[in-house]
Amino acid sequence: MSDAERTLSVLGKLSYAVGHFLNDLCASMWFTYLLVFYHSVLGLKNTNAGVLLLVGQIADGICTPLIGYESDRTPGCGNYGKRKTWHLVGTVSVLLSFAFIFNQCLGCDSRTPQWASLIYFIPFIIIFQFGWAATQISHLSLIPELVTCQHAKVELTAYRYSFTVVANITVYGVAYLLFHFQVGQDDDSPTDVLGPIDIPVFRNLALIVLSIGSVFSLLFHLGTKERKFGAGGEEGTSGKVEEEEEEGERRPLLSHSKPSSSPLPQLPPLQWKCWLSQPAFYQVAWLYMSTRLIVNLSQTYISMYLINTLGLPKKFIATIPLVMYLSGFLSSFIMKPINKLIGKSLTYFLGLMLIMAFSFWVLLDYRMGQEVYGAAVLLGVGSATILVMSLSMTADLIADQTQSGAFVYGAMSFTDKVANGAAVMIIQALHPCSTILCCPACVWFYHDVMVIVTGGVAVVAAMSLCTILIWPIRIRRRGAVVSTLVGCPEDSALSSDPAVIN
Repeated sequence: MSDAERTLSVLGKLSYAVGHFLNDLCASMWFTYLLVFYHSVLGLKNTNAGVLLLVGQIADGICTPLIGYESDRTPGCGNYGKRKTWHLVGTVSVLLSFAFIFNQCLGCDSRTPQWASLIYFIPFIIIFQFGWAATQISHLSLIPELVTCQHAKVELTAYRYSFTVVANITVYGVAYLLFHFQVGQDDDSPTDVLGPIDIPVFRNLALIVLSIGSVFSLLFHLGTKERKFGAGGEEGTSGKVEEEEEEGERRPLLSHSKPSSSPLPQLPPLQWKCWLSQPAFYQVAWLYMSTRLIVNLSQTYISMYLINTLGLPKKFIATIPLVMYLSGFLSSFIMKPINKLIGKSLTYFLGLMLIMAFSFWVLLDYRMGQEVYGAAVLLGVGSATILVMSLSMTADLIADQTQSGAFVYGAMSFTDKVANGAAVMIIQALHPCSTILCCPACVWFYHDVMVIVTGGVAVVAAMSLCTILIWPIRIRRRGAVVSTLVGCPEDSALSSDPAVIN
């Protein structure tokens, strides 16, 4: 089968898409409830809660490019594909560590010093972030290996994000039920305020998340077949079998261009060091980092905003994120036709406009009540749109360079994790209150945070998008330019003309 014909059945797409479900479930809890759990439930100081999140982001940021590099160069375990081998290692690591993160440390009580709690939680956080990174990078790296047509990559990414949204819906739905049952059992207790009484809620939520996610990970490993490039003629990209696997998968950069009177030069594949000299690599990395800052920081601080600024009951930390991701889930179904109609750049810009509309709404209406559901819809649809488009642009940048694809995803994720961790730590350090309970100053603090992490970062993302429109993304090789972002591989060619994302 040629690269131009490489595609997946609907069952194959679904099987691939569920492979990140466990990661998505855990990430939903991590970004939405970590600060809430450690500060409002366990009673850690703002800075200590920020330190734990920062340690996790740094660990993930360090592990991600290293795992990406190793995932590209290691052959895998026996006949098991190299991507699926790393996926399995990551899944086991997540299953063994995550439950300890959302629970009170063993043997701890109210008299336990906070530094002891930090020492207890940090190893589990590092193991979890290693596993999360291994699963994420191996799963993303399969996209350009499973399909080649650019629209097929967008579709596969949309399938993947649809299950990301389903995972978030699952977490928030289960959280709402757990809070609801807690209210029914404890009618005489002040259950509208988060505190140590909510430790069992978060512990049970983590256990349910791991149980569901492990089932979907099993379905991924049973249903997804990783292709062996260079091992046989059927999957060869130029019709020639490479005999020495230890030298890597040596496929032509563009092996299925349309026939022409002059044959295209056979260029060696890009190695990881070569990506560092590509301007397009940094353009996409900046756009991806900005996208993740918007999505992750808004998810991290939406709970604080709802409880401390708007003064809503704690059940809203489940219902509002649920509305956000339901909106994102519905929007994912129309993303492919919109992308075909107006192109990736305009689709991404449309998502940014929705993010900015949410930011202005929050800025102007600081006494929101039920109107917060409408604002949540804007944030949910906008976040889904920009995330899918940024991932699609990353897959298009890699194109046929799947032998170093994991490094690219790892580097992109590195900038994302470090930037998110640093941003959270700065925000936590600037927190005006020194007590566990929110002081009057923190009411406006979280209001300003929500405006800046959405509208402010959206402006940065828009500037990054402008650089892509002015200086189109393309791979440069010794005077030749390889277009990667226009149409399917059969439409690509070596050219000195710019290849604009459209």
